[in-house]
Amino acid sequence: MKYVIGLGNIGTKYEKTRHNIGFMAVDNFAEAHHVAFSPSKQFAIVGKTAINGEQVLIVKPTTYMNDSGKAVRALLDYYGGNIDSDVLVLVDDMDLPFGKLRFRGKGSAGGHNGLKSIIAHTGSQAFLRLKFGLGHPQHEQGAVINYVLGQFTRSEQPEIDQMLDRSTQAIDMWLSGAEVSQLSNQFNG
Repeated sequence: MKYVIGLGNIGTKYEKTRHNIGFMAVDNFAEAHHVAFSPSKQFAIVGKTAINGEQVLIVKPTTYMNDSGKAVRALLDYYGGNIDSDVLVLVDDMDLPFGKLRFRGKGSAGGHNGLKSIIAHTGSQAFLRLKFGLGHPQHEQGAVINYVLGQFTRSEQPEIDQMLDRSTQAIDMWLSGAEVSQLSNQFNG
């Protein structure tokens, strides 16, 4: 079983916000593979499919961003698998320039609360992440929260659409067995 886990916040209030790019990416991936989501008892909405003979679980945690690890732990406990080899987490990154993708094979949470939660619940920092560049707002009080919880502008949408399509290609390559170095060479901007 492979897991493609998009991080985000549930509810219409958060749809299409920068912080929900992980949810947008799994939605794009699921749509490309004609997979529907349904609720699970493991604190997530999931879609199940087989790609290249591999069972794939497409996941949107319903715990809100800051407790994403609760869903990841519950899914791994229920379905089995290894956090370090079977999981790809799709996550926003304000320190990455807007519109860029970056694979990262391991590392700290870098201040991201969703990643902190996954690390805390699984005890690992060695899981694969596909990061989506949001760019960074001015460092004024409240600017960061307003930025990540704000929606993409109309002028940003073409670049977001392109980034989501590239991420679907990248996920397909990962599921086909591509190594992190190969993924990084092809998709890191």
